[in-house]
Amino acid sequence: MKVYGITTCGSVKKALAFFKANNIPHTFVDLKKEPVSRATIEGWAAKVPLEKLFNNKGTKYRTLGLAKENLSDTDKLDWLAKENLLIKRPIVELDDGSVMVAFDETLYQKTFGV
Repeated sequence: MKVYGITTCGSVKKALAFFKANNIPHTFVDLKKEPVSRATIEGWAAKVPLEKLFNNKGTKYRTLGLAKENLSDTDKLDWLAKENLLIKRPIVELDDGSVMVAFDETLYQKTFGV
C-alpha cells in the first residue's frame, strides 16, 4: 500500500499516525520530493471522481488564483500534473488497486478492520 502526501499536511499526519498505531504496513511517497505523473493522476481519476482529487480549498489553489477560472476536467488534470500540491491528500493506493482520498478515520477503521 502506498500513501501519497506531504509531511506538513495535517490530514497526512493523521493518516500516517493511524497506520503506525494500527501496525498497517505502508510506503509513504512525499509529493514534494517525488511528484506523480499525469498518467498516475488519470489512473486515480478513473477510480474516484476528479472533484474528490482536486483540492479547491488549499493554499496552492488560492495562491494560483484558480477560483477565478472555469476549469474543465482536462484543465484540472493539467493543473494536478503540473502542481501536485493541488491533489487532495492523502491519497492511499490499496494493494487491491482501489484508491482512497483524504483522511476519514471511520472509513479507515472499516476498511482496515480496526
